[in-house]
Parts: sequence; structure tokens; C-alpha cells
Amino acid sequence: MPDILLTHGYFLWNDAHELATMRPYPPLGILYLSAYLKRAGVAVDVFDSTFSTIDRFERHVAQHRPPVVGIYTNMMTRQNVLRMMAIARRLGAKVVLGGPDPGNYAAEYLQRGADCVVIGEGEETLLAVLKAWRTADETPLRDIAGVAYRDGDEVIKTPARAQISKLADLPWPDRDAIDMQAYIAAWRRHHGLGSVSLITARGCPFHCQWCSHAVYGHSHRRRPVSDVADEVEDIIERYRPDMLWYADDVFTIHKKWFFKYAAELERRGIRIPFETITREDRLDENIIARLADMGCRRIWVGAESGSQRILDRMQRSTDAERVIAMVRLLQKHGIEAGMFIMLGYDGEEQSDLEETVRVLSAAAPDIFLTTVSYPIKDTGYFEAVQDRVVAHKSWDDGSDRDLSVIGRHSDAFYRHATRWMVGEVGWRTALKREGLAAGRWSEIARHMANSARGKLGMWMHEGERESGSPTSPGGAR
Repeated sequence: MPDILLTHGYFLWNDAHELATMRPYPPLGILYLSAYLKRAGVAVDVFDSTFSTIDRFERHVAQHRPPVVGIYTNMMTRQNVLRMMAIARRLGAKVVLGGPDPGNYAAEYLQRGADCVVIGEGEETLLAVLKAWRTADETPLRDIAGVAYRDGDEVIKTPARAQISKLADLPWPDRDAIDMQAYIAAWRRHHGLGSVSLITARGCPFHCQWCSHAVYGHSHRRRPVSDVADEVEDIIERYRPDMLWYADDVFTIHKKWFFKYAAELERRGIRIPFETITREDRLDENIIARLADMGCRRIWVGAESGSQRILDRMQRSTDAERVIAMVRLLQKHGIEAGMFIMLGYDGEEQSDLEETVRVLSAAAPDIFLTTVSYPIKDTGYFEAVQDRVVAHKSWDDGSDRDLSVIGRHSDAFYRHATRWMVGEVGWRTALKREGLAAGRWSEIARHMANSARGKLGMWMHEGERESGSPTSPGGAR
């Protein structure tokens, strides 16, 4: 019997959007935990939910009867995790949760049956919890830094745990605990290239107001160049992927480290296609040229808005105009450029949306993705608008994605705004790249029609604004 079963609440087959995009990656967080606990002598079982079902999870717990079930949880998986918690408790297991959502909503998860919530970085804290629970005298959780638990009706949060200073002391993720080939095969079937993910650092030091830092705070800790290069060699040897995904928050954040890492890969003769995320202020032509030398196939630039006014409200500390130049440089060096765009941030007006369309059209990225902003608990954005936050669903049935702000345009407005933006940028970009070349006029006309329909929808819903009674965190609407 294992000492702990580690799992997560993401079930691919239940997510229509993810099934359409089909870009699944292994749960690196619990794989890091598994490797760390095994090294400490803990018997660990891993249930990877990605390609499975909740029914299979229940059968697995019933068969193996772990005394503890540890579940990584984020806002997207809250409903599944609540069901998994109930199953684990009914089958006699204690439940410990980790990840960003329990860190923000410890009281709510504890009230719904969790025995303990790990707040922040998990390795050392989870090991301490397991040791406490298996001692004869039941060492109290109050002696463990970085946890939340219930004492009767009271929720107790202990002082934060110091973060692990040397990431090289951590073992690599326990990828052998799951079916890696299932992920690689899914990528090959849908994208032609099998991909494996890894991280080179933990945390992000920037202070964008909408971004959650629930796990790593505002820290930024890098792994040694040699350690990352060793892991890449191991991944290539064991799994034979066609590409890598560097899942860092900002891959090129540390210029000196980046160039050392590129040189180390070159010294070892490693050149494998990869994809990653960065910011415009962490790019320049030398970095981009080196990325191309390394085999980079796509960079996602977190642009967020084309309006400098909105970027400043976000405390993004980036330059909207410079994004245009960096996207063009990426493409000049043969790297696909993607952009992330956020609509609906507090204070955004029509002129800000038009600025975003202008920047997107001028940059002409190979792809851009949009989302409508929502205030995540314990972020600067949430704190700024918390007296105007409304929830479209109850806490148990929704997530922070279902939070909106009184006075903001309606969801219908932003659905049409997204359509307008995609269509407007589509026809402008196609016209700039191809002109009225044979066969392209129909594509341009289609984009223009979508733009017009989106614009009409925006006009029809212009007067609709979010309203209702403010919602307290964790409460129903």
C-alpha cells in the first residue's frame, strides 16, 4: 500500500476546448512531488487523470486504499477536485490539497472536506505533513510552516515556509510514474510533433496586477545551466520527442543565464525545436537570433493589450509599440510569433480595443489568442475591484473565471468584441501579406464579414453592463 496517492483534477475528455486544441502536457507539479517524496523514502503512487475518468479514479483508490490522497488543484479543476475529495474521504483517506486555488481559498476547501492545504511550494511542506500524520503521537500541523487546517470551526494558517533556495537540490520530475508516450502520441496525432515539457526556473518577479503568485510568490529562482541541459539530454534519450515546451513564466528573463544555456546546448550538440513564453522587454535581436540558432519554432509574447494606458493600469511594465518590433524580429529570424491578448480589464474603453487592433495588425503575429479578464483572488486586480466583484456561479460550481466586475461591459459584448478583433486583424494582416493575390480575396472577404458582424454585435450590446450585488470570496452569488 502506498503512503500517498498523488493526482490532479484535469480530465481531458471533459474539456471541449482542450479536446479541440489538443495540447496536453504532464502534471509537472505532482511529478516533482513524487520524485522528492520517493527520494525521502515515501511510497508514492501517481494517478494521472489527464487521459482517465473520475470513475477510474474511484476504482483506483478503492483498490489501493492509500491513507493519504494529495491533489494538485487550480481554478479550472475545482469541481472535479471537490468530487475527488469526497471519494477519497469516503474510502478512508485523508486529503491534502496544493496548487494555486487552494492557496487562495484554503477555508473553502477545508470546509468542504480537505484535511490540510499546502500553501506555496509543496515539496518540503508535504513531506512534513506526511511525517506528522504517520507519527504515533499525531504531531500537530500547527508546527508545520506553510499549511492551513481546521481546529474545530477555526481555520488555522501557519507562517509561510521559506522557499527552496537551490533548485538543483530537487530531483527531476518523476516522468516514469506516468504514461509519457500517451502525451507524445496525442501531440503527434494532432500537431505532427511529439512534445515534452520542462521548466528551467520557478516564479516570476514581475508585478502584473491580474497575475496570481499563489504558489511561488514574486520570487525568481533559476536552475543551473548544466542541470537543465542534463535533463534535456535525459528527455531526448528516454522519450525521443520532436520538440520541447519550456513551461517557464518568462523563458528569456535572465539574459546572462540564457546565453550560457544556449552555449551549453551547442557544446553538447543539442538542437531540438521548442516553444516557450516571454515578454517584449526580455527580447532583443541578439536574444532572438540565439533563439533561432537553438531551434526555437514559436515564441508566445504576453502582450495583453495594445493600449499603453491599459498596460500601465495592469502594471505590466511593457511597451505596446515595442511588441510590434519584436514580433517582426522573431518572424525575420524564422520564429513563429504568438501573442496573448486580454480584453475587459477594468477601465478599458472602445479606444483601447481599437489600439489593440492597431498593434495586432501592425505586428501581424502568426497567431494570437484572446481571453476576457477576470479578477483572481489575492491579486492586485482583485484587491482593486473587490467591492464590485460579482460571481456568475456559486463557488462550488464555478471558479474565478466566473467572476466579473460591476460596471464592465457584458459577456455578450466581449464575445462580439473578440469576433470583431479576430476578423479585423485577419483581413488587415491578409491584405498586408498577400494583397489581393488569386485565391486570397475570399479569405479577406470572410474576415471582413466577421469583423462587421462583431462590430454590429458590440453596438447592439454597448449599453449592457455587469450589475448585481457584490459577492464575497467563496460565497454564492
